[in-house]
Amino acid sequence: MPMPHAPSITGIGWRHAHERDLLEGQPALPFVEVHSENFFAEGGASLALLHDARSSYDVSLHGVGLALGSAVGLDAWHLDRLAALAECIDPVRVSDHASFARAPRRGNEAPVHASDLLPIAFTPASLDILAANVQQVQERLRRPIGVENLSAYLGWADDSMPEPQFLNELARRTGCWLLLDVNNLVVNALNVGAADPAAVACAFIDSIDPAAVGEIHLAGFSRAGDGLAIDDHGSRVHEPVWRAYAHAVRRLGPTPTLVEWDTALPSFDILLGEAREADRVAERALAPQAVAA
Repeated sequence: MPMPHAPSITGIGWRHAHERDLLEGQPALPFVEVHSENFFAEGGASLALLHDARSSYDVSLHGVGLALGSAVGLDAWHLDRLAALAECIDPVRVSDHASFARAPRRGNEAPVHASDLLPIAFTPASLDILAANVQQVQERLRRPIGVENLSAYLGWADDSMPEPQFLNELARRTGCWLLLDVNNLVVNALNVGAADPAAVACAFIDSIDPAAVGEIHLAGFSRAGDGLAIDDHGSRVHEPVWRAYAHAVRRLGPTPTLVEWDTALPSFDILLGEAREADRVAERALAPQAVAA
């Protein structure tokens, strides 16, 4: 007698091009994730559609603009809008990145926002800044938030802490949870010339506190002409990312997982197929023979 399938743990990043497919097709999904900043306006068609989705699905809010690692602090307007959106939608999770974007200008001008996810240094001083900003957000939202590891294309000369240790300490100090982006781990490994990027990603996963991880992200990457791996979320998930994801599931157990696809958007069926494949990978990873292997 065949064993019953495990419940789906994989949601999708819901983008404008797929609005009708989701709302009319109503595929079985545990959650959908949207970029918070796309819904900061008060009222309007976009927010109405998000309310429609929320009536059928759990919604996860994933931001790209809080700039949690910025030494000049958080943007008050941004935090106000995020708090209002969270109050309105009651999301299942709220998250952003371990990055900075805000920097001081000369004189008394307001800080400039780089509109990018810039990497932070892994130092005690940087940890203090990140922890203080995370705590401010959590106090405002009255909930723990998720903080995602970054795909970084440079490092800092004063880095003094391994990234997993840095993130573990952030979670211990603030009570936040970690959003483990497996694609970012593989991209970073490729860009330092790792012969087996999946193995490097697995070693990172082994160093993260399993109790701190609240969500996993999967995505595709591309390669530039010079060989640089680019985290562009514009293709199917690559094989080393699947391997690292299977390892993550074996170590962490079934964890809410998201397939992100933000550029060169495919048909909705292809995106949904990637989510179904993630569920199959997780189910195989958790099978008794896989655990014993």
